Amino acid sequence: MTAAVEQRARGYIVTDGNDHFAVPVLLRYDPDAAPGEECPVVLHFPGAGFASADREIPRALLEAGLRTTCAEGAVRVWPCGRVQTVVEFHAPGEEPLVIQFDAVVLIRFLRRTHAEGPAGEPAVAAAAHEPHEPGPAAATSATTGTTPTGAPG
Repeated sequence: MTAAVEQRARGYIVTDGNDHFAVPVLLRYDPDAAPGEECPVVLHFPGAGFASADREIPRALLEAGLRTTCAEGAVRVWPCGRVQTVVEFHAPGEEPLVIQFDAVVLIRFLRRTHAEGPAGEPAVAAAAHEPHEPGPAAATSATTGTTPTGAPG
């Protein structure tokens, strides 16, 4: 049994206009919530007024999106400059939700989700899960669909 990882963050909702407004976000990863499956990261928006206060994103997609544009189902993630990451959600019957985060907050959170393996066993070193600057290996992975050696996968 492993403990859930939670972290408060500030996201910035991006709109069609030039408006960006800050919203509190609770990032949560609970590997015991779906035993035997890859548990998603839950983004909870307390009091944000969305039809659903929670959005889910696969942890691997969030990790990969720190380095290159990635999509899975109705979720898309991409780096925005050197220090931000954008997460976009499309839900049926709702306007797209586009949130920009400081990448360092997501990196710190993702490291913590890898810090402890099942039943308290140490997991792979956290440094192996830190996103790397885009380079030839990252560009290759984006076009071939493979994961560069040493990158989270």
